[in-house]
Amino acid sequence: DYTLWPFWVDTHVDPPFHKGSDGAVRDRRGRAVRLYPEVRDVLERLQGLEVPVAAASRTGEIEGANQLLELFDLDRYFVHREIYPGSKVTHFERLRQKTGVVFSEMIFFDDEKRNILDVSKLGVTCIHVQNGMNLQTLTQGLETFAKAGP
Repeated sequence: DYTLWPFWVDTHVDPPFHKGSDGAVRDRRGRAVRLYPEVRDVLERLQGLEVPVAAASRTGEIEGANQLLELFDLDRYFVHREIYPGSKVTHFERLRQKTGVVFSEMIFFDDEKRNILDVSKLGVTCIHVQNGMNLQTLTQGLETFAKAGP
């Protein structure tokens, strides 16, 4: 939320979601929901670089978040999903267990400062996203990650 799309799934929109005949993703009330403009470009770039991507969300609207990833055809970019309420630290601990990737080899983009602070304590490179994920933020994040390298 506020990293891929400009709303909170559990408070600002009304799941379930569906794709209309016009291709637009809409909530239960028929309101169109959208991604930030460069989200697909960012995910394509990461895929092209062969960077495995995971989704980590603290939303209570688990079904709705997963449904949006599928309706926007983003699910194909995420090799793992940790979508449930609770601490982002738990999300990252589970990602480490599932993938075997150590924290120092992870980069995390998020819109909430509290998540950035919590996850950075694990040794993950954390990038604060403002106004949605975009190519400039990705580039800056990858540069920061490279500088923090071993």
